[in-house]
Parts: sequence; structure tokens; C-alpha cells
Amino acid sequence: MESIKVPKDVMYILDTLNQNGYEAYVVGGCVRDCLLGKRPNDWDIATSAMPQQVKALFPRTYDTGIKHGTVTVIINAKSFEITTYRLDGKYQDHRRPSEIQFTQNIVKDLKRRDFTMNAIAYHPYKGLADPFDGRKDIKAKLIKCVGLAGERFREDALRMLRAVRFSSQLNFAIEQNTLQAICENGKLITKVSQERIREELNKVLLSEYPEKLLRMHETKILAYILPEFERCLHTPQNHPYHAYDVGNHSIAAVRNIEKELVLRWTMLLHDIGKPVCRTTDEQGIDHFYGHGQQSTILAKKVLTRLRFDKKTTENILGLIKWHDRPIHPTPRAVKKAVRVIGEGIFYDLLKVKEADIKAQNPALKEKRLEDIKVIRDIFDDIQRSGQCISIKDLAVNGKDLLAIGVRQGKEVGMVLEKLLDIVIESPEKNNRETLTALAKAFYERLYMGR
Repeated sequence: MESIKVPKDVMYILDTLNQNGYEAYVVGGCVRDCLLGKRPNDWDIATSAMPQQVKALFPRTYDTGIKHGTVTVIINAKSFEITTYRLDGKYQDHRRPSEIQFTQNIVKDLKRRDFTMNAIAYHPYKGLADPFDGRKDIKAKLIKCVGLAGERFREDALRMLRAVRFSSQLNFAIEQNTLQAICENGKLITKVSQERIREELNKVLLSEYPEKLLRMHETKILAYILPEFERCLHTPQNHPYHAYDVGNHSIAAVRNIEKELVLRWTMLLHDIGKPVCRTTDEQGIDHFYGHGQQSTILAKKVLTRLRFDKKTTENILGLIKWHDRPIHPTPRAVKKAVRVIGEGIFYDLLKVKEADIKAQNPALKEKRLEDIKVIRDIFDDIQRSGQCISIKDLAVNGKDLLAIGVRQGKEVGMVLEKLLDIVIESPEKNNRETLTALAKAFYERLYMGR
């Protein structure tokens, strides 16, 4: 009998149910992960016990989805979902069954699940229940629907995105009939909420194989969920710096940056304005003037549609806005860039620029990557030494300017901006006495002499 090591708290739940005359298995993703040699994040339990019977056996429970048979049990401050075996009725909205029926049969419960690798259950004394050969598909690294793929996707259209997501997380292939069924039912993805689409896209982008997102292009569902990016895959870049079309360049850039949500979304969307900005000169070389601004506009549209929170949206848009801004590897130029871009995102912007360069023509990247390293070293030195790169770093403030006669309001800001210009050019002038004198002279010349 094939054995799975079940945590102590989970065994306590299984034993409690079994010793009280009910059947109980761990089921789904935790079993799949164990068979893959991975450590599960969550342990889900399926049982023949009805929800009220489950609640009677454990002192701490709360109703998670009681209508669908799910009760959450708290053991040693950890949460475990226990769901009664069930059959799903007809799906009326391509997302959820209109009704469910409870059953006493684990195989009937497994039959309603999406993919064979997720339709395996494990009982500590009976072993594995694997009626749809999920183990075989796991060994073959294959994502295959339980039963007829078309039916599974028409029941729940989100399953199409889940297939791509599992492919990217596990590096599995999608079985041919399953793949064909996604192609045939792709339009149904429009029935899925934007929030659920966003969560699946997040998981793809944060996976080890984010390039699997291109499966959505191959199966025609990308045009329904990210039409702005779909166009990038049809936009060539005939330019010495580039080796890929816009879309494949962006996917390569995603791979070249760390697995952090803001950074990976930035790389996916940083060039989505290129299709509408593309021009070709007399030599046949493509140019994309103004694509940074256009990409920012389109990215905001995408992020708003996918219901991203305000902070995440602002961070992504800030990086996209400045990703193509030239920065020369000199202290003066770096300070000016930081002043405009902001200290808060400058390190991340350098990561974005580096990933962007690595996804371009390999023959032309070394010098540009070296420049990024020099810029990072300069910025490190600026940070360590506390050099002035913003108004808050000046040796004088608004109160000091009011004391010498500068009128309250926008004039204070204008004088401070002028002083910052001077200090960035000449750091040694950042002292109270010098700046006060410069401010007074500048203000008198600009305002009092009118």
C-alpha cells in the first residue's frame, strides 16, 4: 500500500471521523503534492459525515461553506477544511452548480473534480483511491480532465485558466484533448469574474515557468482576458537592440526578474503600448516613440479591469512610466534621475531595466548591463553617505524661507526646487548659511525685481 506522511493534526481529524463511524480521506492538491515529493501548504479532508455531524465531533468549528458541505475545524490554532462527499448538479453560469447533493461514495465525489491529478484521495489505513489514474498522469507530467474535458470546462470555465496555471507551476504538459477543449470553449472565460482571473494570472506570473502564459495565446483565451497583451505577440521589433517580437520579449523579461508580484506584472505590461506606437523608417527599422506613456495608459486600464488594489497599481504604473528613461552612469545624472523618479522605486526600476536589457539582443547587452551596475553602485553610495537628492535632504526648509521673507505658498516650493537644483550640481553648497543666502538672492531677483 502506497503511504503518505500525514501531519499529526490531520491524522487526529481523520481518526476522530473514522472512529466515530464515518469515512474520511485527505484529498485533492495535498495528495497530488505528496506524490510529487512536495510539502503541501494545505490539507483538505473529504468525509462521509454530514456537516452537522462534523461540527458535533470537534469543539472549535465555523461554517466556511456550509451550503456546499464545508466546515472549517480549528486544531492547535490551525485551520482545516472538511467537506462532505458531494455530487454537483447542473452548472447554469459556467462557474458553480445550481445545487449539490451529498453522497456516501468517495469515488462519486472524486468524479466531479477538474483534473485527474486532483481527483486522488488518501486514507491512512486503506491507501490511495485513484479511480481516474491520476498517479499515472502525474508520472507522465500531464494535466488531463476527469471525464470529458469539454463538459468540465462548460461546467466551470475557470478550470481552463487553472490548467494553464498548473502547467506553469508544475511544468506539466496539457493533454491534447484537454488542450483542444480549451480552444473550443475559450469564450466562456468571459463568464469568470475579473478577481478570479487576476488570481490565476498572479499564480502563473509568480511560478517557475511564467512563459506557460503563452498557452493562453495558443488556446485563444488570452484575447478574452488580456487583449492588450495579445496584440504584442503580433508586433515585430525590427531593431538592432531586439531579438523577439514585443510579446515574447516581455515574457522573457518576466523570466529575468525575481518572483515578486509588482515586478513581474511590470515586465509583462511594460511594452503593451508598443503596438499602437510602432513606426518603420526608410531603412526598415522599427521605432516606438512615446511607448512608455502609452504603455502606462494601457496598463492602468488592465489593472483597473482586473481589480488590483490602489497601491499595487500605483507601483506598477510608476515603474512602467520610467522604465525607458535614459540614466547616464554618473553621480550627477543618477541624482537627477532619483529626484524625478523617486527614491522609493529607484532600486526596483534598476531591476526592471536590467530584466528589460537581458530580454533584448544578447550581442548588445553587456555594456548596458555594466552601466546598470555602475548606476546601482552610485545610488548605493548616495544612500550610504546621505547625499542630498530631494527637498527633504536640504539644509533649509520652508520655515527658513518664510523667515527671510519668502511669501507662503507656491513661491516657497519654487525656491526649494531651485536650491535642490543647485545642491545636486554642487553638493558642497548644502549648508544652512549658503542656501539661505542663495535663496534670498534668487527670491529677490525673481520676485522683488519685477
